[in-house]
Amino acid sequence: MNWWERITLKTYVMSDIHNNYMLFKKMLHAIHFSKEDRLFVLGDIFDRSNHNPNPVDLYFQVLSLGERCIVIRGNHDQWLAEYILDYFSLPERKRRKIEPYRYNSFELLRDRLTPIDLQNLAKDIMQWPLQLQVEINEERYLLSHAMTSLPDELQLQDYYLAGIQDEVYLERGIPGYISICGHSCTGGRIWKNRKGNLYAIDCGCGFRDGKLGCLCLETKEEFYV
Repeated sequence: MNWWERITLKTYVMSDIHNNYMLFKKMLHAIHFSKEDRLFVLGDIFDRSNHNPNPVDLYFQVLSLGERCIVIRGNHDQWLAEYILDYFSLPERKRRKIEPYRYNSFELLRDRLTPIDLQNLAKDIMQWPLQLQVEINEERYLLSHAMTSLPDELQLQDYYLAGIQDEVYLERGIPGYISICGHSCTGGRIWKNRKGNLYAIDCGCGFRDGKLGCLCLETKEEFYV
């Protein structure tokens, strides 16, 4: 890549990495992510993937990007954080009786992180925003895990984390904005509605035959690994 191709800052969005550290690293390489670029991860960093799952290195890689990477909270991130906080709120003798976490993330994290680090991770997750608004090249974007809303019409938490089945939303999007969400698997390719104002970018990375997709907001170029 030539130096003049990197003059313009690029903004990328991806979602639903689901413990797949290897594909996340491959994507950063594929988009030539540099210190001038920005990345928004639209939730579900954790859970689901059972093939080479590595939530610890994935999370540390995200942290290493610093302010260049902003994470929005997904439903799996929320579930994991709640479980961690509930688990460590119990006396140690009662922790053996608690229902095991439904996914592999908790055990994988506990194998390598101290209890304090685990609780700090959970507290960090609970601080991740549910929706963000950004403006790029005079286009206004709404970024959320499952569904977006007008900034001045805030919805309940589960609306952003899990969404609802709403064909009108998929068809019309949010007037005046371009919405980008994850959560619902698109079958391996980034999907957009006919108006071009709503993108769904969960390409199934949490599944063995799925992909990790990434969208550049300035160029609308799509990347897959």
